[in-house]
Amino acid sequence: MGLTAGIVGLPNVGKSTLFNAITKAGAESANYPFCTIEPNVGIVEVPDERLKVLTEMFKPKRTVPTVFEFTDIAGIVKGASKGEGLGNKFLSHIRQVDAICQVVRCFTDENITHVAGKVDPLADIETINLELIFADLETVDKRIDRVGKIAKQKDKDAAFEYDILLRLKETFEAGKPARTLSFTEEEMKVVKQLHLLTIKPMLYVANVGEEDVADPNSNPFVQQVREFAKSDNAEVIVVCAKIEEEIAQLDDEEKELFLQELGIEQSGLDQLIRASYSLLGLATFFTAGEQEVRAWTFRKGMKAPECAGIIHSDFERGFIRAETVSYEDLVAAGSMAAAREAGKIRLEGKDYEVQDGDIIYFRFNV
Repeated sequence: MGLTAGIVGLPNVGKSTLFNAITKAGAESANYPFCTIEPNVGIVEVPDERLKVLTEMFKPKRTVPTVFEFTDIAGIVKGASKGEGLGNKFLSHIRQVDAICQVVRCFTDENITHVAGKVDPLADIETINLELIFADLETVDKRIDRVGKIAKQKDKDAAFEYDILLRLKETFEAGKPARTLSFTEEEMKVVKQLHLLTIKPMLYVANVGEEDVADPNSNPFVQQVREFAKSDNAEVIVVCAKIEEEIAQLDDEEKELFLQELGIEQSGLDQLIRASYSLLGLATFFTAGEQEVRAWTFRKGMKAPECAGIIHSDFERGFIRAETVSYEDLVAAGSMAAAREAGKIRLEGKDYEVQDGDIIYFRFNV
């Protein structure tokens, strides 16, 4: 699908450590601002227990999980929208991602300096969010100057856009992001052309110390972030980037034992990957047979021919029908043959909206 989530935050909050854990790519991590200058991009598998079950059922020659892309963007500082630090460059990198994972420091460590001199997660969030808002306000102000002149000449399209721009300007001046506004489908076409930073969905990642992993809610910083996220209609994922980096080096069996020792069921990274995947409205369908069991990423709401096109353009061009069974029905039946006998395999046409967990065999003719 080519979608990516950008990891942002102030310097020294644990962004690159988290990125290292996610991708095992070894992005430079150091105790000083701007140690990450060019954005590091890494691909990570999306954890999905259903894939293991299907592999046991079909016993294929290979199993291929679906993947997700994360981009590690260097630390933003106050004044980034005006070019402070390496602000302009960083903001342009954020502009290229589809969703934002904002890492917030919720741990104290005298050995790791904080760019503001003290740990204050709400102040950190405000710094980043305002810089993104200021950058968007500048974009909108420039557009208002151009469109306003045309709108005065009774141009309907310009007048339509001008009204949207004024709504955005008012929202930004109130210190609120564009995603807090509601837009019609036609209005959204105009908004998308502006490439706004604050229209992107946001996920807050509370980075805690090792001592808080088992009970993060006892951390007052985490509580503050959760309260703020409610006002932003955003989700909060709690991780300990330092521990996650250690877990990333373990095999599956060792990882499971380590998590049990820590007293947690699921690693913070698995939660983050799933949450980022969901944040972008993504879901998974499967193809399964003796040769291969594979997971495929699609956007919720996509029709069967579009999903067929994810596999190969010929599948979409020559689409005839999709033989489909839900994951739950297949598991309950025990096999494809049993599911077919039970009448659980459906023949779906061009208007079928693919569902998360569908196992599909596409029939096509080119």
